[in-house]
Amino acid sequence: MRAQLPPRTLLSLALALLFLNMSWAKRGCSSSSPKLLSQLKSQANITGNTASLLEPYILHQNLNTLSLRAACTEHPVAFPSEDMLRQLIKPDFLSTVHATLGRVWHQLGAFRQQFPKIQDFPELERARQNIQGIRNNVYCMARLLHPPLEIPEPTQADSGASRPTTTASGIFQIKIDSCRFLSGYHRFMGSVGRVFEEWGDGSRRSRRHSPLWAWLKGDRRIRPSRSSQSAMLRSLVPR
Repeated sequence: MRAQLPPRTLLSLALALLFLNMSWAKRGCSSSSPKLLSQLKSQANITGNTASLLEPYILHQNLNTLSLRAACTEHPVAFPSEDMLRQLIKPDFLSTVHATLGRVWHQLGAFRQQFPKIQDFPELERARQNIQGIRNNVYCMARLLHPPLEIPEPTQADSGASRPTTTASGIFQIKIDSCRFLSGYHRFMGSVGRVFEEWGDGSRRSRRHSPLWAWLKGDRRIRPSRSSQSAMLRSLVPR
């Protein structure tokens, strides 16, 4: 019999293969809407799996008890709800996803402060790279829809930087808050994946414009991540 790989190893391999498309984003966007949609559905579904980030965080931070796991979801950090996402027309939905993932990317960068050696928690940097890959594909899908998409970029106050603390209670609270944030992030990505599934099911539900992002500030056009900008993309996105 062949030895079966552990679930976390299988997930890591799936992520590595799936996000290999990031190298293509550096060269330009695909002109195939079905291909982009398929990639986005897969990316959202995989990153919505708590095994990709939340579970490793819980184990690393010694939060693996019934009471502490419950605390991680008691007061989940606010993310756009699935009902809200379903009400949005496609351009607004893409803008919301792009902006929200920008915030998550910054917040995960702030999480580095919790790990003296970042190599002790490689899932963190992998998650940030994966987010950039998803945002690149969201940007490319938005280009295919033609209308200019306005999104708020994270402000400095929203960068997720944590204030230094030396008290045991303060450190513990940071761990719980981070755990709740990751729980909300996975829940959000699960919702995103389900909405993308509906894009390809042939449904033609009417979606209305809603006042967007009362919790977001700023007003800038959707742009690819810095790591994947090219002269071609910069020429197409007004600054």
